Amino acid sequence: MGYGVGDHPLWQYLIQPVIAGIVGYGTNVLALEMTFRPIEFFGLELFRLKDQPWGLFGWQGIIPTKAEKMASVCFDLMTTKLINMKEVFDRLDPAKFSEVMEDALLLTLDSIVNEVAMQYMPKVWSNLPREVKDEVVVAMNIESEQFLTAFMDDVKENIDDILDIKQMTVSACVREKKLVNKIFQECGEKEFVFIRQSGLYFGFLFGLIQMGVFFVYDAVWVLPVFGFLVGWATNWLALKVIFRPLNPHKFGPITIHGIFLKRQQEVSETFARVNCVEILHTKAIWETILNGPLSQNFFAMLRAHSIVFTEKLVGGMKPFAVTALGSGQFSEMKEEIARKIADSLPAMMPHSYQYTTEALDMENTIRVKMSALSYPEFEGVLHPAFEEDEILLIFVGGVLGLCAGAIQTVML
Repeated sequence: MGYGVGDHPLWQYLIQPVIAGIVGYGTNVLALEMTFRPIEFFGLELFRLKDQPWGLFGWQGIIPTKAEKMASVCFDLMTTKLINMKEVFDRLDPAKFSEVMEDALLLTLDSIVNEVAMQYMPKVWSNLPREVKDEVVVAMNIESEQFLTAFMDDVKENIDDILDIKQMTVSACVREKKLVNKIFQECGEKEFVFIRQSGLYFGFLFGLIQMGVFFVYDAVWVLPVFGFLVGWATNWLALKVIFRPLNPHKFGPITIHGIFLKRQQEVSETFARVNCVEILHTKAIWETILNGPLSQNFFAMLRAHSIVFTEKLVGGMKPFAVTALGSGQFSEMKEEIARKIADSLPAMMPHSYQYTTEALDMENTIRVKMSALSYPEFEGVLHPAFEEDEILLIFVGGVLGLCAGAIQTVML
């Protein structure tokens, strides 16, 4: 028979802080896993409230469940504090843009003019003197630069009318819920390590209190209740010290400050990189301009510039073309050239990606502005996106602790 204290062997008291530490660690790990996983609902979805991770019977990660809402909140705060798309696009130099697009545009124009001329007046075009065709090529060289420069000036001036950047970012996050997970996981990587480890430390300390209570009062409900309290308290404390205190407080040589807020420079760099690599990159921006909800405005603008450009381009062809076709068909031919130019230009946009990325410099802009935010403003960029769901994380920790406490009661 071993040593005992009261009605229980000594080891049953001594093991309680250890188990509480393990429970604290385990509940924090599971709570984090349930925050991010599974990406899609897992289980039998017999009943489920909108935007809630739980259902009868199953679970979906909290962040994937609320990807649309979180992305929307985060983006609204980002655009009010970090970036202004009009200011960003003002950095584009239309002349430089025209220069990087020139070769691709000239090749396309040569093909379009030849194709349309052969369609409307094949004999005339085939028998046209070389010097006349060369005049058209010269006109292409002169007018193409002016066309692209004027067009990009218009794009810059009206960027808010042709690009719904919020719709782009929110749609990307809803379509690929892993993106929202990635933003939070990479920005909060060190904090999540702390949350896991703190469960062990805090759980052990609460376990010492539990041991004392159990010594004087060993009712059957003590361990389950303390299990719930350990799970609840460890999650609550871990989340609290990440963002609080909001501003640093110095006590002698010790400075107390929210651990996430202390990493503002590092987090700003990560946040900017992940967003600009995964969501706010040049390819996605142009694809949204071309295919997004405001694309009709872009193509109306492009068509207007293409018509003006075509008028100048085919001016040298007008005398013989009108003679061969008549003014009606000549106008129809111009319309066809303008339409083909408008249809072809989007396919050339990849030639501008490198320059556009360098000119917009969005990653550096977000990083610098985020680094310069006050601590309350910095917290406001990321924390509000999931703040309302913290209580659910804490409750999940409490329930898991309750289950662990019930198991202890049976085993001890």
